[in-house]
Amino acid sequence: MLKILFSPSEGKNSGGSAVQNNLFGASNAREEILRKYNDIVLSKDEEAIKQLFGFKKFSESLPYIVDIFNSPLMPAIERYQGVAYDYLQYKEQKEEVQKYLQANTLIFSNLYGPILGGDTIANYKVKQGNSIGDIAPDKFYKERFSYQLDLYLAEHEILDLRAGYYDKFYKTKQNYTTLKFLKGGKSVSHWAKAYRGIVLREVAKAEVKSLSEFSGLEIEGLRVKEIQKIKNKTEIVFDIVS
Repeated sequence: MLKILFSPSEGKNSGGSAVQNNLFGASNAREEILRKYNDIVLSKDEEAIKQLFGFKKFSESLPYIVDIFNSPLMPAIERYQGVAYDYLQYKEQKEEVQKYLQANTLIFSNLYGPILGGDTIANYKVKQGNSIGDIAPDKFYKERFSYQLDLYLAEHEILDLRAGYYDKFYKTKQNYTTLKFLKGGKSVSHWAKAYRGIVLREVAKAEVKSLSEFSGLEIEGLRVKEIQKIKNKTEIVFDIVS
């Protein structure tokens, strides 16, 4: 089966009514970092809270000052909002497409680490690159989850749609495919996020099960320019033609 690695987003949807489920991986592997986060959030230390969230004004922090262990939950694939997720259009998809996204997308959260799209999580705020107290999330999750991810992904093919930053959380040892988007011969940033969301959407709508099936998938606005192979990485370079 194809598994798609995906980035989180700074923006989140609030609320939620989902039932708590077991998150990907060992049930106690996240306890230290989640409790550290919760302790800071509930500490009333305005400077520490602002630093964690990446805000200049404490008033901006108020919506996130909640006990994450007693907060409304939502599937991760639905929780995030941002450019990629706007183009994914999760809520507009049919139920079978949503189930595909929940089961086959692995999101690398700055708080929760690697989680499946269907894993239910609270609303939270951790600015990308920030530590949680004395814990650096990328190092924390790389140490605790790389082996579990290796075992889990060994039985699947991998399409890595993450932004490069999230390589710090996990670097796969097996063969994988990634994408690069060019417009006018130059790499793009905003449109790369958009097309990652579009690609994930179209993969889910087609219920793609393998990289072979993915190679035959036509995506509006994209044209394959070249395919490069370096060690265990296959990079498909697309021209944005729309």
